[in-house]
Amino acid sequence: MHDLRQARVSDHSAIVTRVRQWWGDSRTPEQARELSLLLPKLFLQFFSGTSLVTEDENGIRAFLVGFHAPGNDVEAYIHFVGVDPALRGQGTARRLYTAFFQRAAEAGRSEVRAITSPGNTGSIAFHRAMEFSLEPGDRTVDGLPVHSDYDGPGQDRVCFFKKITTDQAH
Repeated sequence: MHDLRQARVSDHSAIVTRVRQWWGDSRTPEQARELSLLLPKLFLQFFSGTSLVTEDENGIRAFLVGFHAPGNDVEAYIHFVGVDPALRGQGTARRLYTAFFQRAAEAGRSEVRAITSPGNTGSIAFHRAMEFSLEPGDRTVDGLPVHSDYDGPGQDRVCFFKKITTDQAH
């Protein structure tokens, strides 16, 4: 079993390195580097208290970067999750999400949101398995509600939300 703990600012370099390694099998080195740019250090400087890592003697094996919405007391957001390919399919991401739900519910949050690209079928399947609902979009692609240009021109996204309570989070 891997230890689960709150993230620290000092984890940033290791997390960025792992994103580049772990996604290197499905992307070019340049694409993996671009993906790692979604995790600037500010996420851990300001949201380490709501972000999580699992580690063992080999270092960080999985992470979840998330935060509680600063503009309201209802929502929490999961920004980026990574799991060592050797651990995928073993419940590691589910454990991270469950811990995040629990902590968010205990902080009074009642909804968790996340997004992914329409082509990220693994992420879509995982969020559905975690009982996230799909937010209606402005168009449908392959049966999925898509938000066109969500993150800028050509950057379409599928948006998820999940209601949580302290009872469900455990």
